[in-house]
Amino acid sequence: MVQLPDLMTVIEISTPGGPEVLVASRRPLPVPGVGEVLLKVAYAGVNRPDVIQRKGLYPAPPGASDLPGLEVSGIIVAVGDDVDPTNVGARYCALVSGGGYAEYCLARMELCLPVPAGMEMAEAAALPETLFTVWHNVFERGYASPGEAVLIHGGTSGIGTMAIKLGKLFGLTVIVTCGSDDKCEAAQKIGADHAINYNSSDFVERVKALTSGEGVHLVLDMVAGNYVARNLQCLREDGRHVTIAVQGGMTAEINMAFVMSRRLTLTGSTLRPRTPTFKAMLAQEISATVWPLVCDGALRPEIDKIFPLAEAADAHAYMESGAHVGKIMLAV
Repeated sequence: MVQLPDLMTVIEISTPGGPEVLVASRRPLPVPGVGEVLLKVAYAGVNRPDVIQRKGLYPAPPGASDLPGLEVSGIIVAVGDDVDPTNVGARYCALVSGGGYAEYCLARMELCLPVPAGMEMAEAAALPETLFTVWHNVFERGYASPGEAVLIHGGTSGIGTMAIKLGKLFGLTVIVTCGSDDKCEAAQKIGADHAINYNSSDFVERVKALTSGEGVHLVLDMVAGNYVARNLQCLREDGRHVTIAVQGGMTAEINMAFVMSRRLTLTGSTLRPRTPTFKAMLAQEISATVWPLVCDGALRPEIDKIFPLAEAADAHAYMESGAHVGKIMLAV
């Protein structure tokens, strides 16, 4: 084991509120338990759930760190029981349930993925949360198959840009919505087949026009609320609707007779509260199916801006401004 300090710098949520409640503090280093490793963090991703947690609306699940941060990259500096000690010194990125906004972070070994040689650590840290989320919801829950068409809302968000990239790598026609012409142009440069400015066009009518009136096979919905009924109008018969966030509201009014007549499927999920066993199975599938594309350079995240850890509040303010295209990262 390497010599470690007693204390580390972390970014805490001092009280629920705006970005200014994110404050630096000092805490003891966490100690890895059975099946865990301790990473010296290089970079941490900033994600929408961090913002919701900061506002007091998304508490950490039982047993998880109260610090925000759901994905990191770094070097393993200590291991718990049942973890091969030869992993110490290796570069990994990891999906974590919290604690990423810190100099050191615990992760379960089975949720760590090796950083390929030549890959920047910032890029590695930008992958786990969006990659796990998109893979599970588009390809596992949404059953997306080569040749199908998918509608992705929030096309220039971290999730949206990952959905574009994965969709194209796995043979999908990708239609996205964005809030401006500039963002539509950015989404198409990233790889989207079509981008719709929802502020100047009716996305339902545009989707119908782009699909010769048939509709898409799948909608990945981050809005919910009054978007749900409109999303269903975008689906072809036997289409699937997968909700992963409720930025537009937690309730929706829909015509169930329409759902029945077109044999539509509605589902959704959240990743953070799922069991370690489930996440480990998901990591195994991603390792076998997607990680080879990371290793050969075919898949890289879209990174917009990197802030120092001490400027986490500015990173959150930037995310809430909606100006970003891709991921926002913290350099630790």
